[in-house]
Amino acid sequence: MKDISMHPWIGLVVSVLMLLAGGPAAAQDKPLREDEVTEQRLIDGLAPPVRAASGVSEYSRGFRPALPPPPRRQSILITFETDSAELLQAARATLDVVARALASEKLARLDVVIEGHADPRGGDAYNQRLSQARADHVVDYLVGQHGVAKERLTAIGKGSSELLNRAEPLAAENRRVTIVSKP
Repeated sequence: MKDISMHPWIGLVVSVLMLLAGGPAAAQDKPLREDEVTEQRLIDGLAPPVRAASGVSEYSRGFRPALPPPPRRQSILITFETDSAELLQAARATLDVVARALASEKLARLDVVIEGHADPRGGDAYNQRLSQARADHVVDYLVGQHGVAKERLTAIGKGSSELLNRAEPLAAENRRVTIVSKP
């Protein structure tokens, strides 16, 4: 039987599947706790890949036309009161760092999606509304307190559809905000 692992198209198929799934970070997206969030970590996590002088990026591999790079993601454990979308003081301090990172040279032109996530308590419809309200509050804070252009930010509530810790559905990392760069 022929070994298909050496087939030249396998790498391309795997790359496309990873792109459709949100890239390699989607499966390993470890959220930063509020005390771990720094401008540099956010910049490193969200900045688009740099094209080499030859015009070949890590995503084009010399093929033309190049595949667009997958969206970059950074999960942050933004805290909220239980059953609320109101930001706590620690969350505001973390979002102050996020705003500074978004204003940095490497991210100043980047549009981002703010995804709100919830754990499965409360049912699907409730969690969808709560996660949307949380994402909306984050956007409102970044726009209102830091002047981030609203056109750069899109709020999306994901409910409990994308748990990071499926083994412990009520774990804190399942109640998070994820920042996703738009390609």
